[in-house]
Amino acid sequence: MKPSLPMPTGVLFDFDGVIVDSFQSHFNAWNTAHKELFSQEISHFPHEKLSGKSPHIIAQHFCDEAGFPEKASELFLKKGECLHNSTTPPDLLPGVREIQEFLASKETPHGIASNATRAFVKNSVAQLALGFTTCFGLEDYKKPKPAPEAYITLATALGISKEDYKSTWVFEDSITGTQSALKAGMLPIGILTMNSEEKMLAAGSAYCFPTLLEAYQYLIQL
Repeated sequence: MKPSLPMPTGVLFDFDGVIVDSFQSHFNAWNTAHKELFSQEISHFPHEKLSGKSPHIIAQHFCDEAGFPEKASELFLKKGECLHNSTTPPDLLPGVREIQEFLASKETPHGIASNATRAFVKNSVAQLALGFTTCFGLEDYKKPKPAPEAYITLATALGISKEDYKSTWVFEDSITGTQSALKAGMLPIGILTMNSEEKMLAAGSAYCFPTLLEAYQYLIQL
């Protein structure tokens, strides 16, 4: 039997894989940048190794594979240009509008902390007309996830006290992000868009939902 969850004093969200399915947006940008730099396409994206990681780490991986490890910063910047210039937003995942509007109606502090760039998160939120007003991205932390800084930065901006961290829900789809929430002393809630429930629970998730829609349906019953 699954444990019951406390009423959240704050709700923090990862972005990719929780609010949006942005894999194709990111992959297209990596592929375009890679082709411009190295005149060859990326064959595949190693989800197990790189999902949820900083784009600096992802850029280094692709440059190492291409045989140009010194080009990682250049690839990172070029990928960012390709991504930020896109006028096509990523696909919105189920339940996002419902849960955000519910939290706003209850005046529950909530926001987004992502390892994606700030511009991508804010552009996507604007393009999709979402109600999130507090959003942080890669440039806002010295140490991105799995370090706890991303979620501590967001909680501080939202006025969530350290005493309330243990009842602050953090929606994450990656092992990397789950580790970040745990290190911050918060309550990680798994979203099963990338990993199995078994894997997310083993990583430390207190509870798992297929998407935010099921999380919203659970939340309104508390």
